[in-house]
Amino acid sequence: MCNVVVVRPGATAFDEQERIKGSLDMPLSENGVEQAHRVASAMEKLSIRFVYSAPCESAQSTAKEIAEHVQSKWKVCDCFRNLDHGLWEGKLIDEVKRQQPKLFRQVQENPRSFCPPGGETIAEAEARVEKFLAKLCRKHANETIAVVIPEPLATLVSNRLTETDFDDMWKSEQDDGTWEMIDADTHTYVDSDTGVSGSSANNEAQPIR
Repeated sequence: MCNVVVVRPGATAFDEQERIKGSLDMPLSENGVEQAHRVASAMEKLSIRFVYSAPCESAQSTAKEIAEHVQSKWKVCDCFRNLDHGLWEGKLIDEVKRQQPKLFRQVQENPRSFCPPGGETIAEAEARVEKFLAKLCRKHANETIAVVIPEPLATLVSNRLTETDFDDMWKSEQDDGTWEMIDADTHTYVDSDTGVSGSSANNEAQPIR
């Protein structure tokens, strides 16, 4: 059994403004620093063996805070870089909704069928993370690890581990220092906000191999 704690970094200015951050590299906001400290304190009771981080500054700052609290090592992994949203990066979500309503609905209703202008698809992002994620689960069998990944890639990773699929990408755009712990073998999870346990709701996604 490998437990994977999927952590969203603390917020950046773009998250607070409800802008599409995508692969842009931004520091934590003042509120984001507080969120990173809060999530790191929560990790102390989970016996984290190792912390893996996306390469963006907000994720690295959050990962470093967690590693210091749980007294473990941490490492930056380029394959955990966030989805590239191309020409949409920096735009307000409401701006996209207003200016390109058909594309906005397409992303909302069928995110796998869409690629942002100049960006990448969910399938392309999955190809970056899937083999590495499986490798981490094998390497850390019978251990608990944390992966600090910005949204929406964090939701993609969580979905792969629970064998579920995106239902609405626009719900997975802002980072806020939340997390869930997932059993990579049974595909069950515990949510940090509610403390409620759950399991995969459908089998649309393929299992991690």
